[in-house]
Amino acid sequence: MSTLLKLGLQGNKLSGRLPSSMGYGFFNLEELYLHMNEFDGVIPASISNASQLTILTLSTNKFSGPIPNSLGNLRLLRLLDLFENHLTTETSSRELSFINYLTNCMYLTLIAFGDNPLHGFLPVSIGNLSTSIEKFYAYDCGIEGSIPEAIANLSNLLVLSLYGNQLSGPVPVRVKQLQNLQLLSFFSNQLSGSIPDSLCELKSLFGLHLEENQLHGSIPSCLGNVSSLREISFAGNLINSSIPASLWNLTDLLLLNLSSNSLIGSLPQEIGSLKAVTLMDLSGNHLSGNIPSSIGGLQSLANLSLAQNELEGPIPDSLSHMLSLELLDLSNNNLLGFIPKSLEALSYLHYINLSFNHLRGEIPSSGPFENFTYESFIFNDDLCGAQRFHVPPCNSPRIHKSSRKKVFHVLGIILGIVATVIAATTAVILVLRCRRKGEVSRNTDLLPMGLPKPISYYELVQATNNYDESNLLGKGSFGSVYKGILTDGRVVAVKVFTFLAEVTSRSFDTECEVLRNLRHRNLTKVIGSCSNLDFKALVLDYKPNGSLEKWLYSNGHNHCLDLLQRISIMMDVASALEYLHFGYATPVIHCDLKPSNILLDESMVAYVSDFGIAKFLDEGNSVLHTETLATLGYMAPEYGLEGQVSTRIDVYSFGIVLMETFSRMKPSDEMFKGNFSLKNWIEECLLDATTQVIDANLLRQQDKHFDEKLKCVSLIFKLASSCCTECPQDRVDMKDVVAALKKIKRQLDTFSDISVK
Repeated sequence: MSTLLKLGLQGNKLSGRLPSSMGYGFFNLEELYLHMNEFDGVIPASISNASQLTILTLSTNKFSGPIPNSLGNLRLLRLLDLFENHLTTETSSRELSFINYLTNCMYLTLIAFGDNPLHGFLPVSIGNLSTSIEKFYAYDCGIEGSIPEAIANLSNLLVLSLYGNQLSGPVPVRVKQLQNLQLLSFFSNQLSGSIPDSLCELKSLFGLHLEENQLHGSIPSCLGNVSSLREISFAGNLINSSIPASLWNLTDLLLLNLSSNSLIGSLPQEIGSLKAVTLMDLSGNHLSGNIPSSIGGLQSLANLSLAQNELEGPIPDSLSHMLSLELLDLSNNNLLGFIPKSLEALSYLHYINLSFNHLRGEIPSSGPFENFTYESFIFNDDLCGAQRFHVPPCNSPRIHKSSRKKVFHVLGIILGIVATVIAATTAVILVLRCRRKGEVSRNTDLLPMGLPKPISYYELVQATNNYDESNLLGKGSFGSVYKGILTDGRVVAVKVFTFLAEVTSRSFDTECEVLRNLRHRNLTKVIGSCSNLDFKALVLDYKPNGSLEKWLYSNGHNHCLDLLQRISIMMDVASALEYLHFGYATPVIHCDLKPSNILLDESMVAYVSDFGIAKFLDEGNSVLHTETLATLGYMAPEYGLEGQVSTRIDVYSFGIVLMETFSRMKPSDEMFKGNFSLKNWIEECLLDATTQVIDANLLRQQDKHFDEKLKCVSLIFKLASSCCTECPQDRVDMKDVVAALKKIKRQLDTFSDISVK
């Protein structure tokens, strides 16, 4: 078909290999569209004989092997699209050599080879490509090394997309020469150094994406002068400055994501000038002060997250003016006061999280609050409201203002009488306390300050149907756990401590002590307790999906966890341990982490439970000694042999649980005998046979993106191994574990929806 000019076969289910003589007959072919099919094999080098080609699209197929250097013979080529295949780099050289040959194509405007496992280096010759190139897509290719400064020679670039690689070194200063650049996308790499001021010279820049790198220092204040900017994302870096005031001058900004850094300072009233912004995420920093009332002026804002900061003061009533708001997350701060009832007017709001603050008063119940659950409000000081929020009902309405004077007068008289009574009875109380010294306390005396009020023994009997076997959830070394329903309708888990010896009593007291002050979304919440001379029980929040152990080892498809679920669960656990080790004034060591102590709620969010043998590290101590030991197979060597307790023993246990979660092999399996352990087995197989240790339910050869997923699981096992080193000082800490898991999960997330961006 020598006179054919265009051939379009895209978007079908064509398969097989392209003929090795593909290009010999197409003397006049100008446009060839084969994308979105199922072709495999190599791209035939003969395609370069179709010398009149201007457009070649082979993306979203299964082509493998190296990108042929012969493509450089297509001198008239304007568009080359090879993304989402299985193309690799020449084994003899780690350099992306095909780029050297594409320098012959003087009319190129677009090159796309993203989402291929190239794992090579960008050559310096990239700067010799045609200056007519406008779009360069090389994302998710495993590209290593630094970004060549010569890339700045591509003076007409509009889009430069290198995200999701393993690029290191600094952001090239010479990028400022790309005066036409509209999108700079370097996120999810390993770039280091500071964010260069030279980026401020890109006067046409629309999107600046540098998130998930290792950039540090400050945000250049001159960015506030780049009026073309619509998207700024520096999330997941090491920036430790305040937010420059000039940033609030970008009145046309649509997206601002500065989350997961170490930003300091307060939010100014000028935040309200970002009238066009639709997403603002400042979570995971050290921002302090009040939430400015001017934030209510952001009427286009759909997503607002200020979570995990040090913000204080009230929730501004002006938030009710943000009529476009769909997501609001203010959790894990120090916010005080009431939840504004005016928020009921936010008709588009479908997610709210106000947990882990110091809020009090009534939870609104109308409007969008009709669809919210109690998890959005847990761990606050004194909230009340509807039963479904798992809080007590509110008292009768407040007294009208006109009656306040009378009330205060009466209160004054009452307080005077009470003061007299207290003075008269103080001596009696002191005498009684002295007489009872040394006796076992009853009921509320055993409850540490801060726990909810006690629940009676008889209510627990009724809640569990007299501890009927049908309600038994599980048994442990210190007792049994039953499902129950309290009189207010709440479904709970009742942990009954049996064999009330000294060690069991100590376990109950320890668990109360640990859980009374700790506030984290991935720690099991204690609702109440019951304690007397003969009976001790903790009443816990019920997790309907049971334990991680059940999901790993129960038979049947309904209990099979996929790859993303498993890494999400382990991220939850790591986050809880990070908080225990670093987020509280006194480090807390769990001492018995294992799958049966990891519980899952209805959304498969994980919670660390069972603090019966937890330990506190006193101020100045990094190691303690104990005779109370944990479960075999999960214990760190120094804990099992010498009873040494430090944060590092939790890290070791986490590493073993991480291995078990992705291999579905218990450390107590019969194949592990003598000195041969789960840890030894996985570390040996990681060298050349990772697939041998992966749970067969997770990955299959025919799975899409199999190689990339396999690499992610291999990284998980390597991380687990670094948690389990014999020498405690060589183990990573939980902060590093959380960061590593987040990065791996982001890579896995990209495989579910990949397109040219």
